[in-house]
Amino acid sequence: MTVPDAIHELVSKFDQHRKEYQTHKNETELRREFLDPFFEALGWDVFNKKSYSERFKEVLHEVSVEVEGQAKAADYAFRVGDKTIFLVEAKKPSVNIGINPETAFQLRRYGWSAKLPISILTDFEQLTVYECQTKPSKTDKVSYGRIKLYHYSEYVEKWDEIAEVFSHSAVMKGAFEKFVEGTRGKKGTEQVDDAFLEEIERWRDMLARIIVLRNEQIHTEREVNFAVQMIIDRIIFLRIGEDRGIEPEGQLQHIGNGTQIYGELIALFRRADTRYNSGLFHFSEEKGQSSSPDTLTPGLQIDDKILKDILRNLYYPESPYVFIYLSADILGQVYERFLGKVIRLTPGHQAKVEEKPEVRKAGGVYYTPTYIVNYIVENTVGKLLEGKTPNQAASIKVLDPACGSGSFLLGAYKYLLDWHVKWYSENDPEKWAKGGNPVVYQEVGGDWRLTTPEKKRILLDNIHGVDIDAQAVEVTKLSLLLKVLEGESGQLRLGFERALPDLGNNIKCGNSLIAPDYYEGRQFDLGLFDEEEQYRVNAFDWEKEFAHIVVHGGFDAVIGNPPYGAMFSDEQKVYIKGKYRTYKYKFDSYVYFIEKAIWLSKNDGYISFITPELWLKLENNDALREYIAQNADIEKLLICGENVFEDATINTVVFCLHRGLSVDNISIETGKTSWVMPTTSWKKAPGYVIE
Repeated sequence: MTVPDAIHELVSKFDQHRKEYQTHKNETELRREFLDPFFEALGWDVFNKKSYSERFKEVLHEVSVEVEGQAKAADYAFRVGDKTIFLVEAKKPSVNIGINPETAFQLRRYGWSAKLPISILTDFEQLTVYECQTKPSKTDKVSYGRIKLYHYSEYVEKWDEIAEVFSHSAVMKGAFEKFVEGTRGKKGTEQVDDAFLEEIERWRDMLARIIVLRNEQIHTEREVNFAVQMIIDRIIFLRIGEDRGIEPEGQLQHIGNGTQIYGELIALFRRADTRYNSGLFHFSEEKGQSSSPDTLTPGLQIDDKILKDILRNLYYPESPYVFIYLSADILGQVYERFLGKVIRLTPGHQAKVEEKPEVRKAGGVYYTPTYIVNYIVENTVGKLLEGKTPNQAASIKVLDPACGSGSFLLGAYKYLLDWHVKWYSENDPEKWAKGGNPVVYQEVGGDWRLTTPEKKRILLDNIHGVDIDAQAVEVTKLSLLLKVLEGESGQLRLGFERALPDLGNNIKCGNSLIAPDYYEGRQFDLGLFDEEEQYRVNAFDWEKEFAHIVVHGGFDAVIGNPPYGAMFSDEQKVYIKGKYRTYKYKFDSYVYFIEKAIWLSKNDGYISFITPELWLKLENNDALREYIAQNADIEKLLICGENVFEDATINTVVFCLHRGLSVDNISIETGKTSWVMPTTSWKKAPGYVIE
């Protein structure tokens, strides 16, 4: 490979003025004069000459704000599409990155938190490549995790070696990915989601034990689970807010260095209530709030020692996490598994964290991969948006009836945000940026972004979810609220107060499969259905809770990953038998979710789930196949096989149903092959079986 002239010139220039640069050259000058042209020579569109939107720029230049000597983000992010491939952290030449372990720790924190396999640290004099799969520690030597070290005098000689991995063409051709595969499986590798899960599980255990020990007013498992969940969620939200520039830097750290820490935290939470208007921070009665205020957690007693431990481990140098890089996807994966356990109270009134029975039966919690979420969203929400304007899109109602940590709702919301930005930017954006309620604004670089009120409006208009687990409902809300605040520091500083929406009318807690008629004729006076039993069953009234949607025909898209093999009590089994036409001598919870989804969707609506593949084949599912055939047409089947969920072997399928529209052919994909089947062939007797 021919070495570009620019590289010869850069090396020669640096060599001639090396001592001067080591004394006087600052980081900004280094980036402009040496690193920008270096990566341009590798084929990267460093200055966005292709005029891509912000979402698809090949190179993002981060605004590097230093706090206590540590920048909050890497200097460059190199991307393909909207996916970051590797980060680059630049240092001025006076910093000897070859012997300075702090600079290596900083880069590895960035890459590890962003869940990237490798990233680059350079002052141009040296360029070092670090693997970022191993959890970083401030005690690591500078050589720990270092894969490659190049001196500037070697750039010409080893240009082929560098370009064959890090050039834009190498990334596009898969050479970068092949190089990464050779770095995997190192001893000590621990993904950031695994480590952060361990961390917040440790918090839960400590908080649960001390809350039950110190607070006699805690009588139920429901109370202790609520208290612990809310404290953890609030701390995480505010810490991420600090890294994103929407909260004062180091405020939690400052509180953790003092005394009477819990009282100071409650005061901070109350201030957040006035700022965000979210159920996450809701302590007093307010007109229009959908939920009751939290009167439990402000009165708790929690020891300083435990809170100091939690807060200290959120900051450099103790913390390996860079919260600006903990994406909603990563947090979703963490919380999905976190919700697989619950706090129980022993007969001796002590707190014990244990796996939920349904999780134990299933062999664990399995997070839906992002590519499956995207596929389902594109084939439902994407189709609904075709040919629409934002005013028309406002009426689209999307539902996940078993939302868990919110991965599908977050995917749908992200899709809607991107679609709106694109639509406005292509349809006279200046017009939409003016007037009393602007919906977009233009950044310094020229890209258009949605205003905070517009992002709130889209969320409240379009996104809806239900889950039987109250903790899951709160986590879903947290994930969506964090998405609202992405990139919002500038607007918040301009004074947009009460920045977040109240999601209580959109994300609700209840049993999607069991309605209030479950209690009819039950003997409450005999204690068979006391308050705790009602809470456990958690019957949900769709026609009451989402009356404004049901009365207009239902939801436009019902999406998700319903629970498989959920546990039903004997009473619930009797109810299922009597209420669901798809029941046939075996209880599979996902079957009833499919029936319920069809019932909840409007005519011309879409239903798309990932489920076990068995319903396509087994005789006990012929009632389900017949119900589908009578009420909707199958547009697509994506046969996924058994390797979708990590650490779980289960053959799955993604199906896309369309109500009220005659579909001539079913599109069937396996990942390697695809074909079509006439709809009439599938619907004819006997059994509606696809082999």
